[in-house]
Amino acid sequence: MLRILLLALAWAAAGAACVRLCRAAVAAAPHQARRSTRPRDRELTLLEAAFLAGGPGRVMDITLVAMHRRRALLLAHTGWATVVDADTDNVLERSVIRAIGPAGHQARTDAVRRAAGSADAVRAIAASLEGAGLAVPDTSRARSAAAVRQVRAAALAVPVLTVAALALPGGGAPGSALLPWFALPLLLTLTALLIGRAEVRPYLGWASPEGRRLLAGLITTADGTERGRLTAIAVAGPDAIEDPLLRRALTSGRRERADTRTAHRGH
Repeated sequence: MLRILLLALAWAAAGAACVRLCRAAVAAAPHQARRSTRPRDRELTLLEAAFLAGGPGRVMDITLVAMHRRRALLLAHTGWATVVDADTDNVLERSVIRAIGPAGHQARTDAVRRAAGSADAVRAIAASLEGAGLAVPDTSRARSAAAVRQVRAAALAVPVLTVAALALPGGGAPGSALLPWFALPLLLTLTALLIGRAEVRPYLGWASPEGRRLLAGLITTADGTERGRLTAIAVAGPDAIEDPLLRRALTSGRRERADTRTAHRGH
């Protein structure tokens, strides 16, 4: 009886996960339809490219680097940002100044990046790109990611339930007779993962398929101009920054958080 219960749990986990994945794929379908009706000659601005490549955080990377290079902001390799010139008409730069304070004030660069990344100006960029079918809405991205995680969890749970069923002392039919019945939900979840890779994975990032097509058309190699270098950072992230100290200034906080999470998992 316990073996039958474990088998039912395996089927329930696989079925629920696959249904959720299918619903996520159906919800993402309107973006595919919208892609075919959008003009294909649209040019991305620098900030739009940054958002599609890395979301609000990448937009702030571009803003912080631009402010640092015109000496409105000092980004130290220790992970601190200092306001040098608080006079600006740029709405994104004003959000950075508000996150730090007036001239002479300091704040952790990573904290500024997160705080300014939630500003209205960044949300306006997101709304514009979503309306054009180039960016994946937050709700769709979260729904797709949760569905994929659930299918993966089910694919891991089914073998565990199978082993548990086989380990139970049995009466009547041998446990091996149930193996084919456990194999079916496992096959179902693995097949769903393959289907999800094609149907859902394109909507796990910031850019929709059409948005990624436009990103791929950008010239990201440094051509000696400031815009060329910023474009490379927008698409590839801080790793494209040539100055090692500036690169460290933008990544030190994120690396510290990653190290902290790793340490907590180790404990």
